[in-house]
Amino acid sequence: MKTLENKIALVTGGSRGIGAAIVKRLASEGATVAFTYVAGKEEADKLVTELEAQNHKALAIQANAADEEAVKKAVDTVAATFGKLDILVNNAGALIIGGLDTLSLADFDKTFDINVRSVFVAIKEAVKHMSVGGRIINIGSTNATRMPFEGGSIYAASKAAIQGLTMALSRDLGPQGITINNIQPGPVNTDMNPENGPFAEYMKTQLSIARYAQPDEIAAFAAFLAGPEAGYITGASHNIDGGFKG
Repeated sequence: MKTLENKIALVTGGSRGIGAAIVKRLASEGATVAFTYVAGKEEADKLVTELEAQNHKALAIQANAADEEAVKKAVDTVAATFGKLDILVNNAGALIIGGLDTLSLADFDKTFDINVRSVFVAIKEAVKHMSVGGRIINIGSTNATRMPFEGGSIYAASKAAIQGLTMALSRDLGPQGITINNIQPGPVNTDMNPENGPFAEYMKTQLSIARYAQPDEIAAFAAFLAGPEAGYITGASHNIDGGFKG
């Protein structure tokens, strides 16, 4: 039996990049996987078709992570469609870079609405449908504690908030038999930050392993945390960053 056989998972922001890699990996381990996306219906539908061609069950749900009601509805749709929810991966995120003189309060609010508020909303709704053995996995960033360039203040603050939220909620969720963990990737080869992009060569100088991670490497650890062997791991932030020194 695959490690996630008969499990129902929801991945927010799951149509591309790290999110899509997690969707595919959870499905390969036997889970039925739903995922949200904001735009790009064609891309989302393509991922569903790909998974169904491999005999996996998948569901794409359009939902803006900044919209509280849309997040709640997405969680409830998964539970209503499949009868339960076992795994929640909070992957949807926003990155706004700028100096203190150029960043606006609107930039701050948008970043925290998507990177922090939506995570709290999704968790609060998801646990209503979870039982003992439930898994919550947040996708944070190593920038929560290490920022090697200017302009990342709001993003870093939002990811530091995810560290604290994860640690504290483990106290609330532990008695329910639900674990919660935070994965903090370093540079990952995605459309937003490609391994051959303008910042890549500098970023590689900050790494003990001088290359970008591939999305599948983040997804592999997410699948482990979602599985039965990770039942005693909770409240922790896990760096997958190639020995990032920034």
